[in-house]
Formats: sequence, structure tokens, C-alpha cells
Amino acid sequence: MDAYLGIDVGSVTTKLAVLDVADELVASLYLPTGGSPADVLREALRQMRRELPGDLDIKSVATTGSARALAADIVGADLVKNEITCQAVAAVHFIPDVRTVIEIGGQDSKIILVRDGMVTDFGMNTVCAAGTGSFLDHQAARLKMSIEEFSRRALLSDDAARISGRCTVFAETDMVNQQQQGRPVDDIIYGLCRRLVANFLSDVASGKDIQPPVVFQGGVAFNAGIVRVLREELKIDITVPSRHEVMGAIGAALLAHENRPPGRGRFKGFDIKDRESSFPVSCENCRKTGCARRERKLQNQGAK
Repeated sequence: MDAYLGIDVGSVTTKLAVLDVADELVASLYLPTGGSPADVLREALRQMRRELPGDLDIKSVATTGSARALAADIVGADLVKNEITCQAVAAVHFIPDVRTVIEIGGQDSKIILVRDGMVTDFGMNTVCAAGTGSFLDHQAARLKMSIEEFSRRALLSDDAARISGRCTVFAETDMVNQQQQGRPVDDIIYGLCRRLVANFLSDVASGKDIQPPVVFQGGVAFNAGIVRVLREELKIDITVPSRHEVMGAIGAALLAHENRPPGRGRFKGFDIKDRESSFPVSCENCRKTGCARRERKLQNQGAK
């Protein structure tokens, strides 16, 4: 059976998706990256192989995510694509009339505007991880509860605590103060969800023409509290796809199918765990006009 593999290696999680020739999902995998993307990717491939039929033949592979170039070298990818493109392609595949895609992962968040199946605009968070999955995980751990319980309890409150500040440090300080004042934890969690959504809408989505249908993707879409607040703030329905957490990998697999190379692809196979590989490392200075990091660097150099 011919199939196509999409790989999305992010800073927090690694996702794999395999599609058949009809672009139906055959299998998927979602693992924590844990700071070792190469090792986790090798383990993910090994686990994925056990989930697949024995007669499956991978014809093409595409990678995406923050470690997409590294992943491409490891597996032998035929295509490397950015997260914006892959998330949009997956959303359009499942919801053809989608006009807005919200994607929040472990360390970044993004909004993608789609018109007639094409990306027309997008926005991403900058250096701050406020409102992403890692911050929510940290707060759930601090409250000594699972992220599932954290999500559920955000639905139990109708009186959100006021959590101020656009920074994770200030938001956590506010949460601690509210706890010390005896505010119910459910209200604090609901308040945090409201603050994080407000930060997303005023930063990442600032000035964007958000129109329905709106699709919410990424690992944070597991959090029912965030979904609830998005619906309240936008006053429109929010669609959460059934496999929202692996949509980036699905989009990569769709592109791998669409751009299948003639003849045999470059895929090295699933059993690459023990193969020795060396990866060249290089640095490049950003010279993009308007780049926030570059502008800050130039300002700092000028101050000296």
C-alpha cells in the first residue's frame, strides 16, 4: 500500500502522520520532544512502524516544525515546509471553507487567514511563550493537578478572577495573590484562560480580520477552558478537529503526496535509530527589515 509520511518536530512535541493514497489517516503519533529532537524522532519512527501494515510503502516524506531541517536530514525527506503552510493545508483539507485558523502549541501560537483555500495573512507570537501550552502545563503542575483536570475546572466557574499582565511572570504572581486571598481555584483557572486568550487576540491576532469558520488546532485545543473563552470573546463558533494535535504533520503528509517525486523518494526507512549521522551546524544573521530581534540588536549596539 502506497502511503505518505508527514513529520512535525516542534520544541515541545513531535508528531507523525501517515496518509494513504486517498489522503485518509492511517496512523499518527504524538510524543514529547524533551529537548532531544533527533533521539525522539528516531524513537517515534520505531513506534510508528509497529502501528503500520506490513505491506505499507512510504512514497514521499515531508517535514515541518521548528526542527524541520534536522528532521529532513535524519529521515531523508523529499520536502521541507514551514508550519504556516502545513497547518493551513490540513485545515482546508478537513474544513474546505475555513477562513481563520488558530494554532497554539507548546511554545508558539499563530493565526492564519485563509480565503478561497489560500493563505492571505498570518501572525505569530514573538519571543514570549505566554498563552502557549508550556505555560499552561507549568501552572497546572504548580496547582498539583493534571492538565486534563485544569481544563475541566475552567468550565466550572462563572466568575473569572482578574489576572492582569501580558507576561507569564506577572500572570503567575497574580494567580498566587488570588490564591492567598482565598479566591476559588476554579475562578483563578478560568481567569487565567481569559487572560491568555486576551493576550493572543491583542498580540498575535491584532488587526487581523477574523471571520468564520474558525478552526482551532494544536495541543492547546485539548484545553476546554481556552476553547470556551475563544467562543465567548469572538462570539462565533470554534471548530476543533478530531486530530487537532497532529494537524501540522497531516498537512506535511498532504504536501508530501501532492509533491511526490518521480520514482523512489529519499526516505531512509523507519529503522534509523542506531545509524550514525552527522549534521552540519551553521549560523546566519537575520537581515530582514522589520525583524523585531534584529531591530533590538541594532538599538543595543547603538546604545553602546
